[in-house]
Amino acid sequence: MDKQKRTAILLWGFTILLLGVIALLLWRTGFFQAIASEDTLAAYIQAFTPWSHLMYFAVQLFSVILAPIPSNLTAAVGGLLFGTLPAFLLTWGAVVLGSLVVFALARSLGQRFVEGLVSRKVSEKYLDLVRRKRDVFLLLAFLFPFFPDDILCILAGLTDISWKRFLVLCLVARPWGLLVACAFGGSALDIPIWAMALIGLVGIAVFLLGMKYGDKLEQAILDRLKK
Repeated sequence: MDKQKRTAILLWGFTILLLGVIALLLWRTGFFQAIASEDTLAAYIQAFTPWSHLMYFAVQLFSVILAPIPSNLTAAVGGLLFGTLPAFLLTWGAVVLGSLVVFALARSLGQRFVEGLVSRKVSEKYLDLVRRKRDVFLLLAFLFPFFPDDILCILAGLTDISWKRFLVLCLVARPWGLLVACAFGGSALDIPIWAMALIGLVGIAVFLLGMKYGDKLEQAILDRLKK
């Protein structure tokens, strides 16, 4: 057995053990029961005072790597508990770190690891698109809330996108939806239903245009920067 295979097996074993320990700890502390609603999740995090900020960061990190909950839901809870700005900074840091972790695991462990976390149906739906459109699709998907951001970070690990480009995309595109969720939770933002529907329609239109003309726009910008 060569060194690369031994390293992959050790990494596999460590990852499975770590995820198992994390899942057990979350289950023993009542986390999976607490995610039934925002109120119970808020009570769960508050129970760890004076370490509630650290626990909130951990919950956000695990929501990307392991837990079956969207980061926007926990971001709203963070806004309620800590206020908009503190919750946003904690959420942003945790989500970017979690995104890099799952990206690294997918890149190191390959298709078998991804198949353990992402269903074949979802993988077939998005993987080819991530590979073909890559930066454009990831940027737009991270910006809009109706895409499975965490899953796309895993799938991105199977593509040839560089670490630097992936990190920049996470830093630039992922925070805005989280900021809105934290603002809602912290009562800093109140948008009527009709305005949310209008924003959604505009978002869909921008996404479709971006998917059609995004490559040309990206190349035009790159060509201009080279001059």
